[in-house]
Amino acid sequence: MGIEFKNVNKEFGSTTVVDDLSLKIDDGEFIVLLGPSGCGKTTTLRMLAGLESVTSGDILIDGKRINDVPTQHRDLAMVFQSYALYPHMTIAENIGYPLRVRKLDKAKRAERVKRVAAMLEIASLLDRKPRQLSGGERQRVALARAIVREPRAYLMDEPLSNLDARLRVQMRGELKHLQHELGTTTIYVTHDQAEAMTLASRVAVMKKGRLQQFDTPMNIYNYPANRFVAEFVGSPSMNFIEESPLIKGIRPEHIQVLSQPQDGAIAATVYVIEQMGNETFVFLTAGSNRLIARAPADFRADEDSQVWIRMMKEKMHFFDPVSGERRATDKTD
Repeated sequence: MGIEFKNVNKEFGSTTVVDDLSLKIDDGEFIVLLGPSGCGKTTTLRMLAGLESVTSGDILIDGKRINDVPTQHRDLAMVFQSYALYPHMTIAENIGYPLRVRKLDKAKRAERVKRVAAMLEIASLLDRKPRQLSGGERQRVALARAIVREPRAYLMDEPLSNLDARLRVQMRGELKHLQHELGTTTIYVTHDQAEAMTLASRVAVMKKGRLQQFDTPMNIYNYPANRFVAEFVGSPSMNFIEESPLIKGIRPEHIQVLSQPQDGAIAATVYVIEQMGNETFVFLTAGSNRLIARAPADFRADEDSQVWIRMMKEKMHFFDPVSGERRATDKTD
């Protein structure tokens, strides 16, 4: 199912929450709306679902305007941050509830519930109640309840944020595999850039209601449209060096830390190091700039000791100091 936002605006009183959003999503894509809290990503999802009205502009599904179509007639399934399971129902009853509302035959309902439960590896839990499940299991049930409907698209609003770090990584893999298997258009809201990078076929980065960049995860990482995108996507964030007439940006993995001076290397002072197990983050001071470099796992240095750094010039980014827009080179003409 193809989805399109055409110059969509959403206002709450005098506050513009979504500002002139134009976005075209192809059938079968996994799209992530990424941005900080308050950027308009959840409101965008809710407008698509019909839970919020559109102030101006149009939302189209398969080329048909749906602004005035009631939520129940849009055939979209939502998965929220809260699991919203019915505590008095069994897991099978929770999963099958959307089918029961649609008055699907009981035998067909049971068959579909079992099939989806097997897909999400929760078939052994069907007779239990939600209180008997872990957080990860409850999230699978919430996903199963959305999948069992076989909707035209899935809308997911930070569905993994209540899980611990290990389960989030596991569920990211499950979601990506599941979406590939089902082939259903999916729109996923998150503020977590790791989720965006690992899940999305394309990412829509938003800031203060406006779309900043819409591209593949790697293009956004390697060719950020502006300083905000460069800073928001990537962990640790891109380093910025304030210089006239342009601001230079370089990612931590493109700064080499040396224990001895070499031609072209710049003297720097170690502020602190963070050993991550598979790599080491080195926080540095070079002149008036504070930088972060990625170093090998066995890198060691004392705080306040002197080192030298070499920046990979071919990996340098350049940004306009006023607009923040990315320049292709350091040429100002």
